[in-house]
Amino acid sequence: MMFADLVDVEDFRVCMRELGVDLPADGSPEQWARIVRAAQPVDGLPMVIEGLCASDVTLQPEVRRAVELIIAD
Repeated sequence: MMFADLVDVEDFRVCMRELGVDLPADGSPEQWARIVRAAQPVDGLPMVIEGLCASDVTLQPEVRRAVELIIAD
């Protein structure tokens, strides 16, 4: 996967686009999470989220917030 050390907003958007979910470049983490959750089920999303939450991955604050909101119930 493309998760090296730092996942920025563009990396996150590309990841979601590869899963078939387009996120607006000027969107907020809250908006991105709503879009991703509304698109459920998204094949591959659990694996991507798992990768984003790995201990060796650093997320930009906006990406971290979006991921937290995506996995929140």
